[in-house]
Amino acid sequence: MTIAVTPFDGLCGFRPLKEISHFLTTVPSLRRLIGEEAAKDFEETVTGRDTSSRVEDMHRNKKALQSAFSALMTKDKSTIAAAAMELVASAEKDGEDFAGGGGPSNGGKELADLVIRLNGQFEGDVGLFVLFYLNYVKLEVGEAMFLKADDIHAYLSGDIIECMASSDNVVRAGFTPKFQDIPTLTSMLTYSYAPISEQKMNPVDYPYVTLNRTAYSSSSAAILYDPPIEEFSVVKTQLNGQQAKATFEAIEGPSIIICTEGSGTISIGPRSKQVKAGYVFFVGATAECILESTSETFITFKAFCELSGKEIANSETANGVS
Repeated sequence: MTIAVTPFDGLCGFRPLKEISHFLTTVPSLRRLIGEEAAKDFEETVTGRDTSSRVEDMHRNKKALQSAFSALMTKDKSTIAAAAMELVASAEKDGEDFAGGGGPSNGGKELADLVIRLNGQFEGDVGLFVLFYLNYVKLEVGEAMFLKADDIHAYLSGDIIECMASSDNVVRAGFTPKFQDIPTLTSMLTYSYAPISEQKMNPVDYPYVTLNRTAYSSSSAAILYDPPIEEFSVVKTQLNGQQAKATFEAIEGPSIIICTEGSGTISIGPRSKQVKAGYVFFVGATAECILESTSETFITFKAFCELSGKEIANSETANGVS
């Protein structure tokens, strides 16, 4: 899950198939790069079935997307670099008309500017073409999106809070000087496709916190980002004005709190610690936590998971409680 701390943009998940078909038609360098046969196979498979919810249609669509994406990713670097020169030249020349004027999600000028900007950072990179397969998203401060395991993404600019479940791998394939493992990436992805609106999150007020009078009167808030998984949730707390205070009820699980702006204190039982931007604290299960501002704005993020059933029994046994 990604929560924007500053304005942010990135590539997240595969676009709707109709948009990819549009770009295969309107970006000549992309079509030549993956090959006419691969482009036609993709178009013939998904046309008329791109939004179908039938299991067999979705399976065929994903296989077609995997083939078309792999056809791009497995091209040699010199071929990609040559095609990228043509792509950038088109972006610089066509402006609003670039990529057929863009698709439903992004205009031609926006895509042209993006290609030129990214080429300046990673000249001739395959990612310049991958962006026509993926959703290009912009987040304002406080907006968030959630990606499922094995969904493709690339963070382009901006600061974020990223929270993820336990993972033992990061597989890279573009926009990076680090090792790239193309075969593993193309074989492991889910190839799920959807508009970015389905990945954006709608935070809600967090119900298990009490604001003091100063916090309440200054429009302070604690909002919950709750993804559709059990592993974690995140609460963003913004306290406005000195002495604004938020008291969090104890929960059956641990928390990690990071401060991104301002200063304040954190109190757990009789212990109190100073908090500044960049400070991180671990809060154990069943502990009440109090945050208090000593600045005009005090922003923290609390990632937590609530244990239940078997996890609580194991925790009690480990702590000698029976």
